[in-house]
Amino acid sequence: MSNLPKAVIFDLDGVITDTAEFHFLAWKQLGEELGIEVDRELNEQLKGVSRLQSLERIIASSPKQPVRTIDELERLAAKKNTHYTWLIQSVSPNDILPGIDTLIKELRAANIKLAVGSASKNAPFVLERLELTGAFDYIVDASNIRHGKPDPETFTDAADYLKVPYKACIGIEDSAAGIEAIKRAGMFAVGIGAAESLHQADYLVRVTDNLRMSTILEAYSQWSNGA
Repeated sequence: MSNLPKAVIFDLDGVITDTAEFHFLAWKQLGEELGIEVDRELNEQLKGVSRLQSLERIIASSPKQPVRTIDELERLAAKKNTHYTWLIQSVSPNDILPGIDTLIKELRAANIKLAVGSASKNAPFVLERLELTGAFDYIVDASNIRHGKPDPETFTDAADYLKVPYKACIGIEDSAAGIEAIKRAGMFAVGIGAAESLHQADYLVRVTDNLRMSTILEAYSQWSNGA
């Protein structure tokens, strides 16, 4: 197979592990304190975006909410994060999603560089709990990213650090915002989820257990050759 990629950039939540439920519970609690109902439908709109963007979307869902200063927003976002951090203390290697551990090991054996491109500032802590920190060559520091997904900066930052051309990168995401970010970076996009929401993906599987390195690399090779 020709034209092998030089790097694969993984999202964290919904790709490597699923801490989305913890995010939902933490946002739901904060919403209750603000008098806003954070239901599953609203929670879907928060996937893949930054903490402050998520909070702004929650507040915007309730027209009666007062306009808040940036200091107030940051305080509320920090409060949510404190609760979320408490919830994720229970994360362990058993919470690695099916198929991901094998995929990571196979990619490393093929000498393909690996990075994590997450909107979460808690990514290093979660990876430590999963005992996966050493598996990655780089973890994007969300606190240093000026623009969250769907802006491509998260993915271009990882590629720049690894010194890999964008076209030689594969991004793996489970959110529409994440897939858009990968495509805007000029990279090959692997989506995990439903075709209705991830229609921009170059290669799509329903669940992580369906990810296979050989088929991903074959699809990437065809894409890079302009097929």
